[in-house]
Amino acid sequence: MKPSKSAGKLAEMIKKAINDHQITNSEYETILSLADEDGHFDPQEKRLMAELNEMISNKTVKRIP
Repeated sequence: MKPSKSAGKLAEMIKKAINDHQITNSEYETILSLADEDGHFDPQEKRLMAELNEMISNKTVKRIP
């Protein structure tokens, strides 16, 4: 299955958060919107979101206001 366009955008935003070691609440909300953009949460998007949430959970990536 070919990744959706939103999966590519998600990957870019998540990579930025990883490199910065932080993500703003606004960026996180944008990521959620991108994931739901096409009305289908595909496997690539699920994997990316799981990775991001794990990094937030273990403080690798910090959520900031």
